[in-house]
Amino acid sequence: MTIPNIITLFRLLLVPTIVWAIVEGYFGAAFVVFVVAGISDGIDGFIARRYDLRSRLGAYLDPLADKALLVSIFLSLTFLSEIPAWLAMIVVSRDLLIIGGVLLAWVLDRPMEVRPLYISKINTAAQIIFAAFVLGDLAFAAGLSGVRDGLVIVVAVLTVASAAAYLVDWARHMAAQE
Repeated sequence: MTIPNIITLFRLLLVPTIVWAIVEGYFGAAFVVFVVAGISDGIDGFIARRYDLRSRLGAYLDPLADKALLVSIFLSLTFLSEIPAWLAMIVVSRDLLIIGGVLLAWVLDRPMEVRPLYISKINTAAQIIFAAFVLGDLAFAAGLSGVRDGLVIVVAVLTVASAAAYLVDWARHMAAQE
């Protein structure tokens, strides 16, 4: 257990707190917890790289914490009708597609390395920016629904593009293993 992994576990433990804050309407608290989670993500990555504390556990735990946080936020905001349900469905479906593909490859004895694609990094950044923007808009009553609508489209397009890229990558991997 490394320091970066402990920080990542802390971030994972923040998920129920942020969901509670969102559902109860404490948007300022939700925004602050989200910022703390984001800072902890940067710190654990920096420490892991700087002090060569990268681990196999961390390689799986870090994206799991990121996805748990983002999916939870998207679903909570959908529950409150603050973001469209179809957007949350696309975000969750993409993650399930990736997990399902990796599991299927493993079951078929064709395991594949889990590595983020460039489009996936852009997609994750867009989802983080969108979540922060919506939480900030709600916390500070900024009334920026028009900007939110534009960001919904950006996130949707990037999420679908990321899902398609992973599907192509998975299909190539499976074809190469035959």
